[in-house]
Amino acid sequence: MENFTKRIISRRSSIKLLGTGAVSLAGTSLLTRWGWAQPISSYTTGNRVRINTHEHYGDIEEQLLFPDDWAVEVIQMKGHGLQGLTSEQIREKLNQPFGVPQLREMAAGKRTAVVTFDDLTRPTPVKEVLRYLVDDLRAAGLRDENILFLTSFGSHRAMSHVEARSKLGDFIVDNFVWFNHNPFENLTEVGVTSRGNTIKVNYLFAGADLRITVSGIKGHGDAGYGGGAKAVLPGVAWINSIDYFHRTISCKGTNPTIGLAKVFNNDIRLDMEEAARLADVNFSVQIVYNEHRKPVDIFAGDIVEAHHIACRKANSLLRTPSVKNADVVVANAYPQNLQAPSSLGWARAGLRDGGSAVLIAQHPDAFSTMHYFDERREYKGQNYWEHLPDGKKGVQQASQIIVFSQYAQKRDMDQITSKNVRLARTWDEVIALLQKQHRTELRVAIYPYAGIQHAEVDLT
Repeated sequence: MENFTKRIISRRSSIKLLGTGAVSLAGTSLLTRWGWAQPISSYTTGNRVRINTHEHYGDIEEQLLFPDDWAVEVIQMKGHGLQGLTSEQIREKLNQPFGVPQLREMAAGKRTAVVTFDDLTRPTPVKEVLRYLVDDLRAAGLRDENILFLTSFGSHRAMSHVEARSKLGDFIVDNFVWFNHNPFENLTEVGVTSRGNTIKVNYLFAGADLRITVSGIKGHGDAGYGGGAKAVLPGVAWINSIDYFHRTISCKGTNPTIGLAKVFNNDIRLDMEEAARLADVNFSVQIVYNEHRKPVDIFAGDIVEAHHIACRKANSLLRTPSVKNADVVVANAYPQNLQAPSSLGWARAGLRDGGSAVLIAQHPDAFSTMHYFDERREYKGQNYWEHLPDGKKGVQQASQIIVFSQYAQKRDMDQITSKNVRLARTWDEVIALLQKQHRTELRVAIYPYAGIQHAEVDLT
């Protein structure tokens, strides 16, 4: 099992299994216990668009094939094509923190340290920076057994060994201990925010001499952007602290201060930042990454100051124009397939009345994030049948929503609340459904990494 675990998360292994160039037809790269299965598609000609799929599980490059007479446009974000940082550049970025001394200076005289990291619902390439943080802690005199890695996923389910190796990399999991956060118990109260939120955080986090967070920057519909203080609240926080800012502060989504790219005066974000101050975070790393999940910029230091600067950079790179009145909008949920339905926002924004929305969710875990906060909120004291989908997560103007996934289950499909949703297991099925519904010459807009692309909204 150990050899298989390393194989499925290795880019080199996936190339070997898929063949030269690691490019297959979309719908031919099913991950099985024995490797990647590759049935042959019947489509051999037409428009070809390359996309990435299977983040954290090989990051496979595949091809979408469209008929020749379709007008296909790929919509890129502003920062498309940026190269990832070199090792030397990563080291330099970490050595220039904002608002606090260098990590090795802060770690001097400390005995224990905890480093947080997010789960597979986030594309953050945390393993790209962890070796450098460890080097700094070791240089300051900390022993390996006193450096702990802690998941920072709020009320998501616990991570497995396979997932931790994919996220952290071999060096970390083979040499250091990591723990799952539990939002229900083993918590320490650190104070109450000005908005009345009682903050309890993971006792391992609170008990360390040095507290370090590592996060990625992507758009977020409530908190403005991910990262920063979100690593503490909800990251390592109590379920009731999480519940409070979701329901009481956001006022069930009606608070006008919250929203995409709203950072500086966002009530939810401000509550998170107060929680991070109460928890006394010492050093934070914010990663801005490209469409291949490679760091293109890193902002380290104070958890608020570094985050604000990182958000400015992310806003200039992730913003993406929205096509209007397309016949078909294809949203590839990579690199955030585990929350794939959010990528349908591109179809809601750009699809003509009666058009077709296509959601690509090519990931072994499909998009069923087991979110204890949601399940507790929706079903507490009542049964499942009283809380069936309410129709707010579809694409109202679409004649059909096609989900292309070799992995989706009933649980996943129920997250898309439309009577006209269809599941396609192969890309051939997707094309057939589109041809059955529409005329031949279609205008198609493709968002190739819709999981991180966001609308052209200014940072406020």
